[in-house]
Amino acid sequence: MVKTMDDIRPPHETVSMTGFAARRGSGLGHDWSWDIRAVNGKGFDLRLRLPEIEGLEPALRKAVAGRVARGNVSVSLRLTRSAEAETLHLDPHLLDAAITAIETAQEAARKRGLDLAPVTASDLVTMRGVIEHGAPPVEDPAPLREALLADFTALLEAFCEMRRVEGQGLGAVIAAQIDRIAALVAEAESAAEARRPETARTVREALARVMEGAAEIDEARLLQELAVIAMRNDVTEEIDRLRVHVSAARTLLVEPGAVGRKFEFLAQEFVREANTLCSKSNDAALTQIGLALKHVIDQMREQIQNVE
Repeated sequence: MVKTMDDIRPPHETVSMTGFAARRGSGLGHDWSWDIRAVNGKGFDLRLRLPEIEGLEPALRKAVAGRVARGNVSVSLRLTRSAEAETLHLDPHLLDAAITAIETAQEAARKRGLDLAPVTASDLVTMRGVIEHGAPPVEDPAPLREALLADFTALLEAFCEMRRVEGQGLGAVIAAQIDRIAALVAEAESAAEARRPETARTVREALARVMEGAAEIDEARLLQELAVIAMRNDVTEEIDRLRVHVSAARTLLVEPGAVGRKFEFLAQEFVREANTLCSKSNDAALTQIGLALKHVIDQMREQIQNVE
């Protein structure tokens, strides 16, 4: 059973923005060849290269827009007459004009006493335009348009299937990268916990230096300074937010429809938290984890650029 355009629905999975499909067909005295291709884009842009067939372009635009949310898409159609349709055909208007011209010439010749040779049918058909090779023009484009649209449905399905298969591969890669990010966040939490005694010792030493030899101490100012020192060394919030982002990313991987833009925004948030984690680490081990985290996030961002 051939599917119609209304039978096709967007899959609830990661879809790639890139894709290609080609198809050939024939019918109603015509041969045709399609191709459709797409590359990455910030939004949806559709470009069509079609022969002049009434109603074909708006129907194709509606069909593609119903399946594609993002990407630069181009569709081209090459339409030619079938070899079987190439016949001799008579143009009745040019034939009538030719006969009229001959009658006028014969009448003018008789008035001058001239006798012209009789004109035969073979003389008429050899006159330019009276008989032409090829097929007569299509008077009603509706049957051809419907045949082309029916064929385009299969082309569009093949194109979307390619994008879906590529999307499955993208989804698997991104899922593995998210898992790696989650593992690094757990390592960062362990490293941050391991450095707590050292951080506390550093704060106590700083406090002792401040209090040594001080005649008067503004207790409120002291508490404020201690809070600033603690905040500069505490990465708990960054780790918590990274965990939230990991959960959001996993949700996006199975969310219906186009999620590429949401993923791109989320990747920016990943980068922001990883940068803050590195800047606040003050610890070699934690810094190394933060750098590894940034590297994986950058790799994930490259893959996300391909997601619809």
